[in-house]
Amino acid sequence: MATTNSTKTRELLPIGTQAPDFTLNSTPDQKISLSDFRGRPVVLVFYPADWSPVCGDQVALYNEMHDEFAETNAQVIGISVDGVWCHLAFAKDRNLHFPLLADFEPKGEVSKKYGAYHDDVGESSRSLFVLDAAGVVRWSLLSPDGVNPGAAGILKVLDALSPEQRGSAAAGRAS
Repeated sequence: MATTNSTKTRELLPIGTQAPDFTLNSTPDQKISLSDFRGRPVVLVFYPADWSPVCGDQVALYNEMHDEFAETNAQVIGISVDGVWCHLAFAKDRNLHFPLLADFEPKGEVSKKYGAYHDDVGESSRSLFVLDAAGVVRWSLLSPDGVNPGAAGILKVLDALSPEQRGSAAAGRAS
């Protein structure tokens, strides 16, 4: 019960809010910033842990949908509190085609900025955000940790973005 109640009281970053920029490690010696993707939509996938069954299914689904995300000019980015070595092994094992970022130290700092941190267990909550090309939150979802939220909501929002909200590559295709 306590977990359910704490999940319900968490508030994700509101729709229409400028997403906070961040810089996190993707490898031990490489960092990625959200601002690196300005000019195209971003799907932020906060998830509890690499190697868990639901997380594995969720990231595998998004990986399989790479072409559908590319059609909307969107970049998927996975974020959890796991360390970079864990992410590297997981990404290699699953042959992932999008970056996994380590919100490791200080633990959960980025997840907390987005309202996607589960204080009770010390990990990211299973949360999704769709940001437009300007970095504005257009959609979010807080899913129960044991439930794969799928991709239907993400694709619906990405499809509804205007060419300007999809960024220059999409705007060029629309003309």
